Order: sequence, then C-alpha cells, then structure tokens
Amino acid sequence: MATGRTHRPATRSRGIPEATVARLPLYLRALTALSERSVPTVSSEELAAAAGVNSAKLRKDFSYLGSYGTRGVGYDVEYLVYQISRELGLTQDWPVVIVGIGNLGAALANYGGFASRGFRVAALIDADPAMAGKPVAGIPVQHTDELEKIIEDNGVSIGVIATPAGAAQQVCDRLVAAGVTSILNFAPTVLTVPDGVDVRKVDLSIELQILAFHEQRKAGEETAAGDGARPAAHPRDDSADQGPDGDVPAVMPA
Repeated sequence: MATGRTHRPATRSRGIPEATVARLPLYLRALTALSERSVPTVSSEELAAAAGVNSAKLRKDFSYLGSYGTRGVGYDVEYLVYQISRELGLTQDWPVVIVGIGNLGAALANYGGFASRGFRVAALIDADPAMAGKPVAGIPVQHTDELEKIIEDNGVSIGVIATPAGAAQQVCDRLVAAGVTSILNFAPTVLTVPDGVDVRKVDLSIELQILAFHEQRKAGEETAAGDGARPAAHPRDDSADQGPDGDVPAVMPA
C-alpha cells in the first residue's frame, strides 16, 4: 500500500485554487452521507445546500475537477466520492503521528474518523517518560526520543502537534528535519517552517473569540432596535481575508 512519503496530492499541479481545496472536504462529507443512504445522484442545488455553499460556487469548484454533472440528472454520488477522494489523496494510506498526548492529543487519538478518511495513526508521542508504554486508543505512547526513528520507520509525512505552546516550535523543527512536510498545529502559537512545508492551524480559542464578537454585535443591534433606532449598517470588506480566487477559505470541518 502506498504511503504519504512517496505520493503527493495532485491539486497543486492541476492548478486548483486553495479556497476550492478547502471546500472539497465539505463536499466529500455531504456526499459520503448520501452514499451511506444509497442515494445514486444529487443535484448541484441539493449538494450545495448540504455542504453550506451556493450552487454556482459548487459548480465552479467541480469544474476544476472536470466534473460537470448531467443536465436533468445531476452528479453521480459514488463517482464524485471517488473523484474528490482521489484529488485529496485519500485513496491511499497516510500515516500520521500525534505529538503531545495530553487531553487534546488523547481525544484526537480516540477520534474514529481518521481511518475512514484515509489516515492511519502510526504513533503517539509524548515527552513525559511516565507516558511511555501507556496505551491510548489501543496504541502505546512512545517517548519523543524515538520521534525521528518512528517517522522514518513508518514513512510519515503528516504530523499533528498537540503540545503546549512553548514546546511546539521545537517539535515542529524536529518533525521537519525528520522529513515531515505537512503539519496540523493545535498548539496556540504560530509555527515557523521552511518553504515546502504546509501548516494548518486549528485554534479553538480564536474561533470562540470570533463567535463572541458576533454575539456582541448582535446584542448591540438588538439593543439599538429596542430603543427605536435603526441598527447601523455594517459594511463588510472581504478583501482582507479572501482566498486566492476571491473566496474566504473554509475552517477545517470536524
């Protein structure tokens, strides 16, 4: 079976915009749900609604994959599942290491969705000697002293960092030096990596702060409306956070 070390997704070479790539997992999740219900075809409008995007954007995204559907019939669900999985590199085995097996790392290790989405947790790694050998999700934790050997032995190219912020950059540097070229960072810090290494950051506190901002704004509008005043318009300038094709990249789905 192929591993992540020797195969790379085809999206960059085919010129698929990053904002479209960010939406492909949303489409795949919706399509997988349809497939599990044995739904053979789906219209662009139905799939767009299930994925939370508009149908014009969906059709544009699928045009990058060479899928245009059939007028009056829609898209073949099983074929789209295969096509998107292939573009995302999910038709092969991607061994992953998780570094930092605290509460968050243990929760990630116990997440049952990895295997069904093309990822295999190859190792769990922690700096605490007391954790060594302790099984988490049926996998014995290994000490960070073994990190480089684990990566080499398992052909790992994707690393997950769930350490405290102070340890994250050092762990990142060791992962990169050992050959890891993609990192999912849960530590509340910005990582510095060389060219050719991709980093995706997941910061739950930032997402909650953004939601708090919107809640505060809604409360202010309700107060103004209750006072009989017309709520002030809030013009939005999306230019600062747009993706390469003018779309705001999606947050990674759960």
